[in-house]
Amino acid sequence: MSKPERIISHMDLDSFFVSVERLRNRAFVGKPLIIGGNSDRGVVASCSYEARAFGVHSAMPMKQAKLLCPEAIVIQGDSHLYSEHSQLVTQVIADSVPLYEKSSIDEFYIDLSGMDRFFGCWKVAMNLKERIQKETGLPISFGVSSNKTVSKIATGTAKPAGQRQVASGDEKPFLAPLSVRKIPGVGSETYKSLRLLGIQYIRTLQDMPRELLFKTLQKTGLDLWEKAQGIDHRPIVPFHERKSISTERTFQRDTIDVVKLRNLLTAMAENLAFQLRRGNKVCACVSVKIRYSDFNTHSRQHKIPYTNSDQILIQNTLALFEALYQRRMLIRLIGVRFSDLVEGGAQLALFDQETQMLALYQAMDRIRLRYGEQAVKRAVGLDAKSIGRGDNPFDGSPPQLLANRRH
Repeated sequence: MSKPERIISHMDLDSFFVSVERLRNRAFVGKPLIIGGNSDRGVVASCSYEARAFGVHSAMPMKQAKLLCPEAIVIQGDSHLYSEHSQLVTQVIADSVPLYEKSSIDEFYIDLSGMDRFFGCWKVAMNLKERIQKETGLPISFGVSSNKTVSKIATGTAKPAGQRQVASGDEKPFLAPLSVRKIPGVGSETYKSLRLLGIQYIRTLQDMPRELLFKTLQKTGLDLWEKAQGIDHRPIVPFHERKSISTERTFQRDTIDVVKLRNLLTAMAENLAFQLRRGNKVCACVSVKIRYSDFNTHSRQHKIPYTNSDQILIQNTLALFEALYQRRMLIRLIGVRFSDLVEGGAQLALFDQETQMLALYQAMDRIRLRYGEQAVKRAVGLDAKSIGRGDNPFDGSPPQLLANRRH
């Protein structure tokens, strides 16, 4: 029996954060809505199609977005609310198909190979889209083709709330007239390099010798050439183990107040440690990042024994900051990252003090889970927000540990 033709669907929730906010507040429907840090130093996390019509887009400085669309409604996001709605969609997909990959909070790849014999892949994808919209109230678009790259690009051409199928053998003609910026992974720097080579459309990439692209862009060139041909053999990966968790803060005004910087770093490390324990994780590497007022960015990391202890992680975070902050000039941004994550609880030696600390962490975590993450914190972190608001759309709140598991 011959192997069934490979058929992959890519599904992407339309303006996900905006759609969730509109479910919560119907007054936002049809209005230009921008989600992100409220300060001018913040960035746009997401925006509605009405705001995009004015030129607003994700990752744009909030100050510029407000100038482009002064009548826009600007709100800060709610990471926990978005995570909850993402999980609702994930559950619908998990209940409907045997193999899927959650590539981000609002994107999914689904393997439909073999379903043509019984149901029809297009019908399966359409039924799944309708079920997601009915059960969650969230609009979603999808593309169907023989691989991940083409399906993702097809989804982009179908937005908002649309669908598109690219038949096997039609990948190259479908891709040819599109800009090379439509290829997943082509950012501003890669696009500049391609434009310097006279490449603007995918058809030009398709016609170029593979060897020339390798000579010019090395491995990136080979990857781009294959994607331009509609070739992508990457499998659906049903499980992603998250390897790091991080948070950072951009200040409204650049600062040199070392005391407040240490206090903020303490609060950030404490919150991340709580996220580790909530996700039953421990980490083995601590990193600190500093961006100065001249935009020079420096980071340093340190390997440690596996832990999720506030005390140990805060101590290492502050030590890295002391070693890193050498220029004695104004700071624009600081960040903390815990990496090399694995499943597990704290590793404690047989000492009463450590046992007592574990009991203290557990009691504090119970209070946070019941009354909110800010219910209990160290005194030094109480004035952390007075330094400035984060460019994180969730006002500096640390992200949850969300592994893309099959449930």
